[in-house]
Amino acid sequence: MLVVEDDSDIAALIVYHMVKAGYRVETAANGADGLDCLNRELPDLVVLDRMLPGLPGDDVLRSMRSNPSTRPVPVLVLTARSDSADRIEGLEMGADDYLTKPFDPRELLLRAAAILRRARDGETADEAERVLAAGALRVRLDARRVTLDGRELSLTPTEFRLLASLLERRGRTQSRRRLLEDAWPGDANGMHRPGTRTVDMHIRRLRSKMGPAGEWIETVRGFGYRFRRSA
Repeated sequence: MLVVEDDSDIAALIVYHMVKAGYRVETAANGADGLDCLNRELPDLVVLDRMLPGLPGDDVLRSMRSNPSTRPVPVLVLTARSDSADRIEGLEMGADDYLTKPFDPRELLLRAAAILRRARDGETADEAERVLAAGALRVRLDARRVTLDGRELSLTPTEFRLLASLLERRGRTQSRRRLLEDAWPGDANGMHRPGTRTVDMHIRRLRSKMGPAGEWIETVRGFGYRFRRSA
């Protein structure tokens, strides 16, 4: 696990609880050092502060999501800003989850465990070698890669799970709640899932990245979405 946090007291608090929970933790005090750590070794999870000196956390996240080697790494964003618009902005940039300061270390551990569980659940043996296809769209479940007309799409892990869920049930309407459960699995009691409104935001970004093919994802007003059967 990599913790990128410039406040030494907060970083020490996170490391203490993570190590106590059995995680191996590396730290970086700024964005540039964080990217250097990622280039040396890919962690299972990045805990990333948005307000970093020099290279901001937002730029670190953008860099991670634009790089094929770091794109699959889950990211839990920390910030002192608690308004909903700021939270949505973090998710739009590709964060897997979001926690505001000050935070309860127990909640941090729960959220980190949920993210890691989602990552593990997404790599089952049944999915190995499977490819979902629609027209020129190819979704490789084993490699977590999506190509459209031979061009690789830069999707966040959440966008990937949403697209795979829609394509696996092609032609069938899925509720926002069902898509939320698919994109954020592992939280059995739902305590740490975002609201259904977050699904709309991720679908909007997914459509944008797919270009004209984004029309294959149809809105079913008042209910949810479906992937067009005749794409």
